[in-house]
Amino acid sequence: MMFRSLLVAGLIATLSTPTSAEPRTASIRDPDTRAWRQITEQLSSDAMEGRDIGSTGHDRAGRLVADKFRAAGWNPAGDNGTFFQAFPVHESRVDSAVVALVQEGTADRHLAFLKAFSVRAADDLPPRLEAPLRFAGYCRPEDLTGSGGKVVACINTRRAGLTTGAERVRNAQAAGALGLIQVDDPGFTIEPFRWPAAYARSITLADAPPTRTGGFVVMTMSVPAFARLAEGSGHDGAAVMAAGGAKQPLPVFDLPGTFSARFESSQRDYTATNVLAVLPGSDPKLAAEHLVLSAHLDGYGFGEPVAGDSLYNGALDDAAYVATLIRFAENHRGKPLKRSILLAAFTGEEKGLLGAYWFTKNPTVSKASLVANINLDQLRPLFPLKLMTVLAINDTSLGETVRTVAGSMGIRTQADPEPERSLLTRADHYPFLQIGVPATGFIFGYEPGTEAEARYREWYEVRYHRPQDDINQPMDFEAAGAFHRFLYKLAQTVANAPAKPTWNPESRFAPKP
Repeated sequence: MMFRSLLVAGLIATLSTPTSAEPRTASIRDPDTRAWRQITEQLSSDAMEGRDIGSTGHDRAGRLVADKFRAAGWNPAGDNGTFFQAFPVHESRVDSAVVALVQEGTADRHLAFLKAFSVRAADDLPPRLEAPLRFAGYCRPEDLTGSGGKVVACINTRRAGLTTGAERVRNAQAAGALGLIQVDDPGFTIEPFRWPAAYARSITLADAPPTRTGGFVVMTMSVPAFARLAEGSGHDGAAVMAAGGAKQPLPVFDLPGTFSARFESSQRDYTATNVLAVLPGSDPKLAAEHLVLSAHLDGYGFGEPVAGDSLYNGALDDAAYVATLIRFAENHRGKPLKRSILLAAFTGEEKGLLGAYWFTKNPTVSKASLVANINLDQLRPLFPLKLMTVLAINDTSLGETVRTVAGSMGIRTQADPEPERSLLTRADHYPFLQIGVPATGFIFGYEPGTEAEARYREWYEVRYHRPQDDINQPMDFEAAGAFHRFLYKLAQTVANAPAKPTWNPESRFAPKP
């Protein structure tokens, strides 16, 4: 652990300074990778305003993607002969919050909204919440005795063998608590919690029930903020959370004073759009089947500033891989594969895979024609591509196809070594799996304790969902090119294979007879 921390700290110091973009573009020898990088720059430029769902910047980016699909000779696959699939969404937003622990005879201990504290947005979020505050450890039922009428704070762990977020909410509600504050788990180092939060928003498909509290408010808090609130309780808040980070037994205790919060919220309804294109297949029989290649176009837009920058450009997450879809389209101009290829630049991934869920519920081609989805997200070309994590690798025959194609290029494959991060359920391949369509996604892999791991961790600490994910960040362009060659070969293999991908019977996603 110390080795990893030192490597990450060193890389943060050496890799965080942006460099001039032009010399880096000129140094890319592979024409395909150079073109990819140029498209990525267009999609993640300040002019696209971070491509937040429903924003003018997103609309601008969507038109650029559609224009490039059209110029590559692909057909529109959206609504009414267009490249766009529109769908309605509903948004709840916390515009401001004032939060403090109030104790008679002492100064109120205020917490900075979005910098140390946030709240889950909901249509019925109460304008004020006042109640005693109690620390309830892991929020197991036995930890919550005496929590009725209180706000409870628990460690926000995501590790196996401890309570899940859903369990903590259910347990606290069952105990009669008024709200739950989940405090960062300092032991969850594989993907550390980051502050500030960009904003507090909840967006749902308009045909689904909007997010509601039901009288129970769910919040999050940083460890330093909790330590400050715990002063005077007889417990060292930072030490308590460190013990929880080590999965040790935790005390249950009341915090002094009254938890007091004031929330100002708003709601709005608007239309979001996926961008869809299709290249009809060349085989008379297989052309009726569709292989879907996808990436998400949306980012975070404008949010809470980090180091003075409030624009979350989203270069590697995920403009770069929408650019990959565009390069695939350009490379296949007039060169169909046997099966039809549907390219999908989904929106709303960052708000709960909304565009992918809408498409899988309302496909613009026959649902029965969808033979597989290969999704591009969570890819970080930061170091040489020698090892690749393959999501759902053991669920369908796609996994074996990936192994074969990657192996032919000298790339080793592995199942997800960190399942507690739930990467399988956090990207747009997941809705396809849920409707019975074989799907997969990829992550650049690394050996533990190597510089490759340090670069990967540094990215999550410094750039993930932050303004620092811009076009000037360090990238390994040879690794990016290697991934593209892998993807092109994989898509060709799946699209031209005599048989479509099949389910492994032991998969939990396999359709039931």
